[in-house]
Amino acid sequence: MNLIKKQGFYNSIILYAGTALGFFNLIILFQRFLTAQQIGFFNLIIAVSLLFVQITSLGFGSVIIRYFPYFKTDDKKHNGFPLYVFKVTLIAFIVAALLYVSGKEFFFKEKVANSTSLFYQYYYYIIPVALFTLWYNLAETFARASFNNIFPSFLREVVLKLLTSIAVMLIFYQVIVYQQFVYWYLAANALILFILLGYLKNKNLLRFGLITKEVKTQSPEILKYGIYAMLAGGSFAMIQNIDTLLLKVFSGEAAVGYYGTFFGMAMVVSLPAKALSTTSYPIIANAWQSNDLFKINKIYKKTSLVQFLIGCLLLIGLIANWQNILVLLYKPQYANFYTVFIVIGLGFLCDITGGLNGAIISFSKHYKLVMYILLGAAFLCALLNIILIPKLGMLGAAIAYTGTMFALNFTYWLYLLLKYKLQPFDFQFLKLIIIALIALGIGLFLPYFFNFYVDVIVRSFLLATIYLGLCYGFKISPDINDFIDQIIAKLK
Repeated sequence: MNLIKKQGFYNSIILYAGTALGFFNLIILFQRFLTAQQIGFFNLIIAVSLLFVQITSLGFGSVIIRYFPYFKTDDKKHNGFPLYVFKVTLIAFIVAALLYVSGKEFFFKEKVANSTSLFYQYYYYIIPVALFTLWYNLAETFARASFNNIFPSFLREVVLKLLTSIAVMLIFYQVIVYQQFVYWYLAANALILFILLGYLKNKNLLRFGLITKEVKTQSPEILKYGIYAMLAGGSFAMIQNIDTLLLKVFSGEAAVGYYGTFFGMAMVVSLPAKALSTTSYPIIANAWQSNDLFKINKIYKKTSLVQFLIGCLLLIGLIANWQNILVLLYKPQYANFYTVFIVIGLGFLCDITGGLNGAIISFSKHYKLVMYILLGAAFLCALLNIILIPKLGMLGAAIAYTGTMFALNFTYWLYLLLKYKLQPFDFQFLKLIIIALIALGIGLFLPYFFNFYVDVIVRSFLLATIYLGLCYGFKISPDINDFIDQIIAKLK
């Protein structure tokens, strides 16, 4: 666990710094300097490009983690495996891009009705954003497979968001208009890609060489595994983004703007999972090579508990500070959707509590099962959204997402329990739920402290102190207790 702790610690710092910057963008800058429709279109750029990437990557994100140890060489050309990855995915991207271009008139049959739609106006700009995102994800995965994931995370989580902040400020000062903001965001994605490629070259982590016979021989197996991973990854991306797309269809881009703001806020709850999974995936893959179920179960338990512990703290902190968040959100319309935010937050909490359940199955010999489970979950999510959004609007989308995440993680959990006797849950989780409810109750019933800044600081500090103090006292997580002990020792 030393490697997980070391890189997980630095990745956590980067993720939380990026989240703070993302919060600043989403809650401060976007709400004051962009319209709800413009915010909605920005969310659509991200949602559609991510779906684009999931399809055209052909599952090579998982392929790299699984097969890189077999092709790894000292000359860093890795039997031409990097060139093979980029070549195959580029072909897939070109095919998908041609289909996407030809589909515009099909999706927007009435040009007059869509003349005010930003998505219609900037439809083609999704393609280069998706291409840069695809290449960045592949390069970052190679870095992660070599256990060098800190700087790539910094570029994605901090630099890209900082460049977005600058662009919005330029809109405020009337230096640029929204169309130029779209150009800026495209250029920012290109910039971090070229910086990452330069980093990989400078660290001598990746070199492009001729594709060797070893890779060509394994190509059918690689592509087969990749297709399964693509269907699984594409299904998960659909679960994450189908609500955004259907809200656009049923309610328009302004509704997407409001919902996307809540979704982005609630996504903070998933940060512990992002920090730990980045370094845990390669270790899980290596553990399967030796069929080390004890090691897998150990990581499964620890990550699930730590993610739930931190996720609960973040969620109850956001809920307890709802009145303060409304002040920051600036737009009065958000006050009507408090329940939407809570339901989405519970969906993220449910997902991260499952720990590494999906990844454990993905890197096993039964990896195909993940595809079938995720396809079923994607179908369920789409069905729930189609039924609930017309009736309940944003709340319907939130219920659909949370219900799907519960069903998905329950299925993963049940399979690992029955097939491998892997079980992350114990009595500690029940104690943690009680502690979270106690801390949340105190946070909600605290009187308002006469000033916005004072209230945020005092309310958050008291809630965190009570929550972490109880977790420490009841020894919920040895890893968290060790971390707190180290901080106390350094302070002394």
